[in-house]
Amino acid sequence: MRYERVSRARFLSRPNRFTAMVETVSGSEMVHVRNTGRCRELLTVGAEVYLTEVPVRPGQVRKTRYDLIAVRNRAGLTVNMDSQAPNHVVREWLEKQGADEIRGEYTYGQSRLDFYVRKGERRILMEVKGCTLEVEGIGYFPDAPTQRGVRHLHELMDAVREGLEACLVFVMQVPGMREVRGNRKTHPAFDDALTEAREKGVRVICLPCRVEPDILEVSAEGEAIEL
Repeated sequence: MRYERVSRARFLSRPNRFTAMVETVSGSEMVHVRNTGRCRELLTVGAEVYLTEVPVRPGQVRKTRYDLIAVRNRAGLTVNMDSQAPNHVVREWLEKQGADEIRGEYTYGQSRLDFYVRKGERRILMEVKGCTLEVEGIGYFPDAPTQRGVRHLHELMDAVREGLEACLVFVMQVPGMREVRGNRKTHPAFDDALTEAREKGVRVICLPCRVEPDILEVSAEGEAIEL
């Protein structure tokens, strides 16, 4: 996926989960943050961040002119922080994989999973998670406790028991990330559920991405993965 009207700014503070104060060429500005996670290792005072100017539709009211979508981390890498982006990226990837049918926001059990995919005779349920927390090339998820994420894993295990295929897809939003592991320090229950899900046949796919201030897309090696 590509963003339009991207500009640079400096991070100043984060008053709440949804907004940040940044310094632009025009002065300080409040912006919307497209990621409600903690992201404490990324949003540090003075960090270079990237904004996309969001056009306002007739009748729409917005408190902010810009959305914060990416940040330059301490290693100098551009990290995509847009929590909406992974689903767009996976849909593009699925289309390249030749899926016959792709349905988003698919209700299964007590959850709404990200995708139902049909490819030939195969029926696949898929949940997508974006990963921005990276240490020495290893990604860790989540960066904050997520009971919703644990519930999704159990729904995927139920799907396997009922004869469907199930996948958990980690979109690696940091360039050079090699794999994603459960973040046991932050949420042991998610790590336990992830281990159990693997053992019970849920496929875990880690998609490496090309990350630029205005681009997030599955990289060439990711495109070689067959669904």
